[in-house]
Amino acid sequence: MANYKLTIKKSAARELKNIPQKDVHRVVRRIQTLADNPRPFGSEKLSGMPCHRIRQGNYRIIYSIDDTSRIVDIIKIGHRREIYRF
Repeated sequence: MANYKLTIKKSAARELKNIPQKDVHRVVRRIQTLADNPRPFGSEKLSGMPCHRIRQGNYRIIYSIDDTSRIVDIIKIGHRREIYRF
């Protein structure tokens, strides 16, 4: 199985800077695993949106998958109490 290319929106990269340093490493590792398997165990498709979400501790990573181009686009990263407020 070929790997997917990861892209991160600029806003998601800024949100990553607001996460405490001890949690950033775990979140980044979790994002990197999406390149091998964009639909790992525990990921869920968000209802009413063409996005998926995956949990890493108290943080959530919202991303979209384009299977034809083999791209995973990281849309939003944040704490679980704030992430779903678009």
